Amino acid sequence: MNNLGDILNNLLHQTAFFNLTVGNYIMILIACVLLYFAIKKEYEPLLLVPIAFGMLLVNIYPDIILNPANSKNGTGGLLYYFYQLDEWSILPSLIFLGVGAMTDFGPLIANPISFLLGAAAQFGIFGAYFFAIALGFNDKAAAAISIIGGADGPTSIFLAGKLGQSSLMGPIAVAAYSYMSLVPLIQPPIMRLLTTEEERKIHMENLRPVSKREKIIFPIVVTIIVCLLLPTTAPLVGMLMLGNLFRESGVVRQLQETASNALMYIVVILLGTSVGATTSAESFLNLDTIRIVLLGLIAFGIGTAAGVLFGKLLCFITKGKINPLIGSAGVSAVPMAARQSQKVGAEADPTNFLLMHAMGPNVAGVIGTAIAAGCFMAIFGIN
Repeated sequence: MNNLGDILNNLLHQTAFFNLTVGNYIMILIACVLLYFAIKKEYEPLLLVPIAFGMLLVNIYPDIILNPANSKNGTGGLLYYFYQLDEWSILPSLIFLGVGAMTDFGPLIANPISFLLGAAAQFGIFGAYFFAIALGFNDKAAAAISIIGGADGPTSIFLAGKLGQSSLMGPIAVAAYSYMSLVPLIQPPIMRLLTTEEERKIHMENLRPVSKREKIIFPIVVTIIVCLLLPTTAPLVGMLMLGNLFRESGVVRQLQETASNALMYIVVILLGTSVGATTSAESFLNLDTIRIVLLGLIAFGIGTAAGVLFGKLLCFITKGKINPLIGSAGVSAVPMAARQSQKVGAEADPTNFLLMHAMGPNVAGVIGTAIAAGCFMAIFGIN
């Protein structure tokens, strides 16, 4: 009977109930809330479901991301090895490959002024950098946090790893992906506040047709120019443009389909669960996390506002030919931000179709955020 009692006692104490802290229960609750938003509200479920589930797993079983150096048998946890692919910049770069394979750069090529709108929206990144410095973060941490303003999760992870800010990668990535999924809630109020009803009703001229030759040359030229100026952007910009070349060349259809489907979804699973697994209660429930989340919101708001305000300036210069709403799409949340431009414009005038016009600044924002990350790496001498 004593042996049976010992066995039952050992089994009882092997359950997670005896090892969890109040913080773990809070994080489990947060994970469930995120799963609710992802499944019930459909806020970016492809991103939030794996992130929230990784958060759930690590707060029930912390050893799932255990470093082999801290293991008795020298074996790390499953998600530790996934996470190494984040730190080595492999998964963020592969995400960009998939994004490039799925994205049509035609609207950007047809309306090059979109580059300026995409650049204007990056103001949120540099504004957040100085806010982070003011709140006491060091230069590299501030730079890693500020990229959240571009609403670009892969670039946020990429830069945090390159700048050696692994301890902040979890909060930064969760904030970035959360704001990407909350674009429909955050952007429209800012867009309505900064524009008049007359501006929102502006119809833009149809974009000119873009030839196949232009679409093929574009990724090659962008890669050469950007990577010559900022070589450190090659992993992101290079993969983005390679994926787009797969799409536009028409001669590697199998590679394009793999990059935009099977490979993309595999990478999202690995990246999402590993990022979620960095959010243990010990590393996530602290003042720095709260400040990072607030800074991310400020950065995203500033980026959206800057894009709209620059759109208003272009509207004035072109005598009403540009609808300022498309400037908000300059953040790199593709294609959610472009859809919000369409939605808010259609609310003012149901016959107004801005989606394709907004896709130009939207894809320009993807390139712009990668360039902003490259600028920070160049400033800090990171190769």
